[in-house]
Amino acid sequence: MTNIPPKLRKDRKLSDIIDKNVLADGSTEYNVFHALVKSVTAQQLSVKAAASIYSRFLSRYDGVPPEPEELLETQVEELRSIGYSYRKAGYLHNIANYFVENVDRSWELLSDEEIIESLTLIKGVGKWTVQMVLMFTLLRPDVFPVDDLGVQNAMKEIYGLSEDKKEMKKQMIDIADKWKPYRTIATRYMWEYLKNEPC
Repeated sequence: MTNIPPKLRKDRKLSDIIDKNVLADGSTEYNVFHALVKSVTAQQLSVKAAASIYSRFLSRYDGVPPEPEELLETQVEELRSIGYSYRKAGYLHNIANYFVENVDRSWELLSDEEIIESLTLIKGVGKWTVQMVLMFTLLRPDVFPVDDLGVQNAMKEIYGLSEDKKEMKKQMIDIADKWKPYRTIATRYMWEYLKNEPC
């Protein structure tokens, strides 16, 4: 990413991180339903295990992500045989049911908060998951996942934040407020910083 908003450069510590790191290309998944299914698949799993299960999941549908109706026709036991737990199989059906009932959602007309409020009504979908969809699927520019452990760890190191969780989050929000309306880019640099830290 070469076009860094000048406002982010005003934060000298962030500017230093930007100079030392290169962001990977963004997601090519622009379908909210498919993105949620993939995200729930990855919950509480290693990257390798999640990729393996999701690959088998796609194979079940000839390599093409299923539409909601098609996923609902897939029995829980079959999803279990692919590698999903009973709970996650139920979550996938919950997501599919939501999209069957809300087939004409015009995401571009909704604010970030409206989308979070709407999608977190689905059992199995939390705020963090929706924030990832906002950032990488809907490409919203000003999302800040304050509860993300990676962002917390990066900002603690970079900005010397408090060890007290409540105070730390307040400090994070205060810092991130100065990044508006480009908090998504800044957040991605926080993750990139962690990847490039020496072990």
